[in-house]
Amino acid sequence: MTEVSSLTGRLLVAAPALTDPNFDRAVVLLLDHDEEGSLGVVLNRPTPVGVGDILASWAALTGEPDVVFQGGPVSLDSALGVAVIPGDEGPLGWRRVHGAIGLVDLETPPELLGPALGSLRIFAGYAGWGPGQLEGELAEGAWYVVESEPGDVSSPRPEQLWRAVLRRQRSELAMIATYPDDPSLN
Repeated sequence: MTEVSSLTGRLLVAAPALTDPNFDRAVVLLLDHDEEGSLGVVLNRPTPVGVGDILASWAALTGEPDVVFQGGPVSLDSALGVAVIPGDEGPLGWRRVHGAIGLVDLETPPELLGPALGSLRIFAGYAGWGPGQLEGELAEGAWYVVESEPGDVSSPRPEQLWRAVLRRQRSELAMIATYPDDPSLN
């Protein structure tokens, strides 16, 4: 079996040619990636549902927009909390994924985590890939893999995140940020 190099903590940015409507212009933060598969959340799919409508006790700790995000097409009835916590030590109820980014145990009382949180976003569902599936999509050119920044998790303008992440790349990927929404109109 081929060893899988972990992409945990990196971003998957959908290539313009990716035709799956679940991932059109998606920016996915990989929360876990190993030989057993991959799991991540789509960072730029806000829903009209307010966090207070489903997790009232966490609503005051989320940033703008204070809505639930559709983390992906899998398990839309489950919630994941992703938070940025600066510093070396995270509080009880938070598990570091990469750098300052980690997962929040939403069963933890919010008052235990609140003072430590730099930012928090709530996701309904997640994106998942079985063993080797993501590697196949990468080989087909469906995704660009780039470094994440803590601000990606809590971008106040998630609808602009796809272009913003591409634009900050120091390679030909920066040009892809200018790719038109509908190339047939050119």
